[in-house]
Amino acid sequence: MSNFSRRDLLGHMSSGLGVMAMADLLKAEGLLKDDQIIIDPGAPHAARRPHFAPRARNVVVIFCSGALSHVDSFDYKPELIKRHDTPLPGGSGLLTFQGINGNIKQPLYPFRPRGECGKMTSDLLPHIGELSDDLCYIHSLTTKTATHGPGENCMSTGFILDGFPSMGAWTTFALGSECEDLPAFVAIPDPRGVPQSSGNNWGPGFLPAAFQGTPFNAASPVHNLARPTGVSEEEDRATRAYLKELNEAHMSRYEGDSELAARISSYEMAARMQLSVPEVTDLSSESKQTREMYGTDDANTIKAGFARNCLLARRLIERGVRFVQLFNGAYAMGEGVGNWDGHKQLKTDYDVHGPILDQPAAALIRDLKQRGLLEETLVVLCTEFGRMPTFQENTSGRDHNPSGFTAILAGAGVKAPFSYGTTDEFGWKAEENPVSVHDFHATILHIMGLDHTRLTYYNNGIQRRLTDVHGQVIEGVLSA
Repeated sequence: MSNFSRRDLLGHMSSGLGVMAMADLLKAEGLLKDDQIIIDPGAPHAARRPHFAPRARNVVVIFCSGALSHVDSFDYKPELIKRHDTPLPGGSGLLTFQGINGNIKQPLYPFRPRGECGKMTSDLLPHIGELSDDLCYIHSLTTKTATHGPGENCMSTGFILDGFPSMGAWTTFALGSECEDLPAFVAIPDPRGVPQSSGNNWGPGFLPAAFQGTPFNAASPVHNLARPTGVSEEEDRATRAYLKELNEAHMSRYEGDSELAARISSYEMAARMQLSVPEVTDLSSESKQTREMYGTDDANTIKAGFARNCLLARRLIERGVRFVQLFNGAYAMGEGVGNWDGHKQLKTDYDVHGPILDQPAAALIRDLKQRGLLEETLVVLCTEFGRMPTFQENTSGRDHNPSGFTAILAGAGVKAPFSYGTTDEFGWKAEENPVSVHDFHATILHIMGLDHTRLTYYNNGIQRRLTDVHGQVIEGVLSA
């Protein structure tokens, strides 16, 4: 028999009523807001309203795996030329990721003024540089780690550990999609393979599984999607129609069964993708001029493969896919071989990687602009961290540098041409207007009409968000 008295009961009731009353008062005064996102299990990707008017409707992220060197590409530092092959001031005995650093090394590619704005960028990526009039450079980005896997995690999820939702998952969780026949979030791996953190870059973490990215590229469409051999299109269509009738009848008997609704929704999406994915990955309908602009038939087969992936990204955006994550570089081939990780022979490695990225990525931005899609699409070009202004001791390469590097924004919601923040005179550390990864993510969400402090999900006893407990919108890069 419980010893719980009438007095105890009344006391607990009064406390509970007090909490409820306080909550009502706070809500009435606008101090407590209910931002819970309600997901219909039967239509998890239905379009949802943003927190405020968005500047962009869609996002394309071009992720350069391996840490693209900012001092050899977009961050012009004349002091590196002036002090070539001399010790880095303040860097005596400097230890970084792989050990001791040697002397300062000048950029391995000449820098030249590009576009009407005259932005200084290097000959490593001249096609991207020529678009500088349309680009917003953030030169003062910083991150939490100098290790590739955690660095990819951080740039994609805001955390260095595994198990957290990717930016694409957060975005589609918040906004859904305006495309019914394709996934809301598509990840396009490099023709050479996947990045070091693989599916963490497009995973849902603790969000519902419906919000994970669907990985496929131009050469490898979604697995197990094709109609079985021996089954005609007519038979397949009739089977799907009959299955839909059975599902609807079953749902009418078990109204409110969210797991069943979610399962039916995923099967129905897969059925629609049987028709939509082959169409969107068929690039033969594109004009010869367009294919040549991207380089889809280039003699360099890896470049041609990446070019087709870039063209696929534009076709996905064109059809209303909310978030496209496009990878340049893979890790299965080894350090620096298939990615931007230029520790030992950076110039030799980058001579290979530069042409693969440059023309196709520039063509994607140019194509989006020509079709009027850049007005409602935010394009992001980023990497996990930068590289040192010095060479590693006894090598011809640069070590990891999380203290200052460059990312690029283009399209809806950002100033262009524009440069924000600086690193020091050597490109070593962020100096003016340093930007954290959390600031970077907060800004991208803001452009999509989302308040990063309000976009939360309860997990393991805490309201989690993409930006953890940090982050400020970079107001200086936003267009008027």
